[in-house]
Amino acid sequence: MINFCVLLFAFSLIFLSITERFRSYANLICIQGILLFLISFFQLTEINWLNLAFITAETLLFKAIITPYLLYRIINQTGVSKVHKSALPIFYQLILTVSAFFVSMGITFMLDDKAINPSFLVISISAMLCGLLLIITHKRIFSHMVGFLVLENAVFLFSIAAGTEMPILINTGILIDLVITTLILSVFLTKINEHNQSMESDKLTQLKD
Repeated sequence: MINFCVLLFAFSLIFLSITERFRSYANLICIQGILLFLISFFQLTEINWLNLAFITAETLLFKAIITPYLLYRIINQTGVSKVHKSALPIFYQLILTVSAFFVSMGITFMLDDKAINPSFLVISISAMLCGLLLIITHKRIFSHMVGFLVLENAVFLFSIAAGTEMPILINTGILIDLVITTLILSVFLTKINEHNQSMESDKLTQLKD
């Protein structure tokens, strides 16, 4: 079941690379949150109410519900629903995403760490690279924020594989970081919308206090 969820997570990264609508981005972030909950739940070596409550709050509540809700609010407030026309074409984005998977497999093979689940490591590195691709190859700041959220999910997935000794401590740090980041970016995008409806990153230097 875990491997199936990890495979679905990989497919969500591919869909992120071929979609141009921001609502699809929000839906995929929601799906990733649900998948992270399932992966975390089945990865638990010892099920207790504390771990279950924390995982549910962090993944289902925040990643799968609150974060997509904030993304939808930003979309509705800004009125911008698609990536910029000068963004990298879908075909090249897909090629880079597939290449990221091969690079991740190469890195995992070179590390050959027996303590880390190789499938988790491959997908987490792939997600990091895909998040960076969204930030680098897209022009609008909404895409950059989604890319950052994908990076956060990648770190969370890696922590599941590598942080079995202190899961609560690691997950708490990730959750706090994600909450603060989402709130800051939400305020930031709202402020940008007051000055510029295009939300293009190359016009940030024009914003004044």
